[in-house]
Amino acid sequence: MTALGMTALGWFAIALGGALGATARFAMSHQVYQWFGREFAWGTLSVNVLGSFVMGLVAVLLVQKLDVSSEWRAFVMVGFLGAFTTFSTFSYETLQYIEVGEINKAFINIVVSLVSCVLAVWAGMLAARQF
Repeated sequence: MTALGMTALGWFAIALGGALGATARFAMSHQVYQWFGREFAWGTLSVNVLGSFVMGLVAVLLVQKLDVSSEWRAFVMVGFLGAFTTFSTFSYETLQYIEVGEINKAFINIVVSLVSCVLAVWAGMLAARQF
């Protein structure tokens, strides 16, 4: 065991999942911005909503329904999804709206992000419970 009760394999799983999640986040948000433009934070919103849905799905599947190792759970939930979703980018983009006087966009980004991500986790959990 290493620090925080994790094995070396667990730490590696988190690191690998993080690298893959960050790469997937960049690719997806870049593509979404290509489709919808940068007038609103569509790329960040899309990865956060999708990541929230998948978190709800895998939280039920990997923790409650399937017998998977703690390393696999760490790879998916902490590594991949932790790096795929991005609260820091959401915060930065919201602050940019505020700084340029786009208060309505900042407010919409906050409300839509919060509500849709919580609903997405719930939907993912409901979907996983159907299996």
